[in-house]
Amino acid sequence: MDSHFSFFNSIQNFKLQRSSSMESRKAAIVEASPSISVPEAFLVNALCVLGLAFAVWAANTVFSIDLVSHPSLTLFFISIAELPIVILLYSRYRLNRQQCTYLRAVARGVLGVPIGTLLNFLGAIALGAPVKFQYLPKTINWALMMSVFTTVPASCVLGSSWADWRRIFAQTKPKGSIEYLICLPAHGALIGAWFGAWPMPLDWERPWQEWPISVSYGTIVGYLVALVASLGFILACFRSQHIKSD
Repeated sequence: MDSHFSFFNSIQNFKLQRSSSMESRKAAIVEASPSISVPEAFLVNALCVLGLAFAVWAANTVFSIDLVSHPSLTLFFISIAELPIVILLYSRYRLNRQQCTYLRAVARGVLGVPIGTLLNFLGAIALGAPVKFQYLPKTINWALMMSVFTTVPASCVLGSSWADWRRIFAQTKPKGSIEYLICLPAHGALIGAWFGAWPMPLDWERPWQEWPISVSYGTIVGYLVALVASLGFILACFRSQHIKSD
C-alpha cells in the first residue's frame, strides 16, 4: 500500500512541477513580449515617413527619376533607402530578447526581404499583374517595396513564430502596441495597392495608369495613412489599460 501511495504522490508532484514550469514559461513569454510607448511609436513612424520622403525627394531631385518616368528604378531606390531604417528600428522590439540578440533580429529582417519579395511577386501575378518580360523588373521592385512595408517588420519582431504571423496577418488580431505598428501599416499598404489598381483598366490613356505606377502610389498612400492610424490605436490601447488599472 505504501508503494502505491508513493507512486501516486510522485505522479501528483510531477503534474504540479509540470504545470508550474508551463506557467513560468508563459510568464517568460509575456515578459518577453515587446511593448512601445506612444512617443516612441510616434518616433518610429516619423523616422519611417522621413526615410520614405527622403527617398522620393532624392530620386526626384538628385537622380531626376519618378514613378511615372522610371517606375522600376524609383521603386528600387525607395526600397533600398527605406529598408535599413525599418530593419534597424523594428529589430529593437524583437520577441524573446533573452534568446534573440539585436543582430539576430537584424538578420531575420534581411532574410525577410527575399521571402517577402517572392510572396508579393507571386501574389501580384496571381491577381493579374502583367507577366511579359518587360514588366518583370517593375513587378519585382514593387514586390520588394511591399516586402519592406509588410514582411520585413514582422520578420524582425516575430521571427519564425507562425502562430503570431497567422494571428496578425490572417486573423488581424494584434496584441500590444508594437503589433499595431506591424499589422496596420502592412494591411494599409495592401489595401492601398488594391485601390491603386482600380484606375488601370479605365480608358483614360494616362501614363500613370500603366502597371505598377498607380498601384505603387496607392501602396505608399495606404502605408502612410495606416502609420498615422496605428498611433491612434496605440493611444487608445494605452488609455484602456490606464482605465483598467484605475
